[in-house]
Amino acid sequence: MKLYFKAGACSLSPHIVLHESGLDFTVVSVDLKTKRTEQNEDFITLNAKGKVPALALDDGTVLTETVAIVQYIADRKPDRQLLAPTGCLTRYQTLEWLNFIATEIQEPFYALFRSDVPDEYRLQVREQLQQKFRWVNDQIEGKQWLMGLHFTVADACLFTVMRWAKPVELALSGLDALNGWYERVAERPAVVAALQGEGLKE
Repeated sequence: MKLYFKAGACSLSPHIVLHESGLDFTVVSVDLKTKRTEQNEDFITLNAKGKVPALALDDGTVLTETVAIVQYIADRKPDRQLLAPTGCLTRYQTLEWLNFIATEIQEPFYALFRSDVPDEYRLQVREQLQQKFRWVNDQIEGKQWLMGLHFTVADACLFTVMRWAKPVELALSGLDALNGWYERVAERPAVVAALQGEGLKE
């Protein structure tokens, strides 16, 4: 398998999950402005959406969208308990987290990275994100991971988007449960390996 990524982008979560899974894979960096890979290949020919992540499977199939990719990887290695099996309520609760993170946290962040967004709207987005992170903090209280005892694909996705708070100077002070969880995730060997593989430091 080959993961196409941009350092620090949402593609970091499947990168983490790949390391957690123990599956064999390689990574290819993509310049999203030029749509060229580090080997100067046209990324659009691989993924017409022009966005990362994209996961090229050994049979030539290309899978896109973070939520789909992390589920696929987790299901390849069920023994790693990154996602509960089909039919188990815990699986659907994990998917509930994945969708919440993707739509309620990840998507609003994009407005804070854009220069053409009005200040008034930017302030509104900040307040909404802080409110959502406070809610997440309450859900994590007393838990080791989002789903309890096992690190899952949801933890990888939340960690990825929470990293974006620092560059946009989104204050998350006072959220002790959330910040403690973040530190635990950052210490996992798979997370360290993924960050190093993207040339990032925590």
